[in-house]
Amino acid sequence: MTNIRRATAEEATTLTNIALEAKRHWGYPENWIKHWEADLTITSKFITDHEVYVAEQNDETCGFYALCMDGDDAELEHLWVLPAYIGTGIGKELFLDAMNRASQLRVGEVNITADPNAAGFYEHMGARRVGDLQSEVEGTPRKLPRLKIKP
Repeated sequence: MTNIRRATAEEATTLTNIALEAKRHWGYPENWIKHWEADLTITSKFITDHEVYVAEQNDETCGFYALCMDGDDAELEHLWVLPAYIGTGIGKELFLDAMNRASQLRVGEVNITADPNAAGFYEHMGARRVGDLQSEVEGTPRKLPRLKIKP
């Protein structure tokens, strides 16, 4: 059974490690992971300042999400699941919890900038693609899907 609860500031390193492991799951070169390390680092202050929730299963923290408020809207800044738990439904549980929380906070829309490998998951969960953000890693152009969903 999965337990979803508010993250504590002391869990910053654990959450950072989950984000890095999940990103590595997609087979990106390690030099790209290093490039993204700052964006994937979760600080204690970030946890304190935002709606950050973790999923626990079998006494292990196996995933988390971060919902960041932006006026009447929110950004789903992070949703990561340890590779061993990908495909087990943890991501779906975290996403549904985030949408429930956004609804409770009276959020109009939740915005998502997705890794290209995760866009299908978000679309399956009901988000609609509204465009792409252009990105580049070490000279390689990338398109990051931009999605929205009403909670």
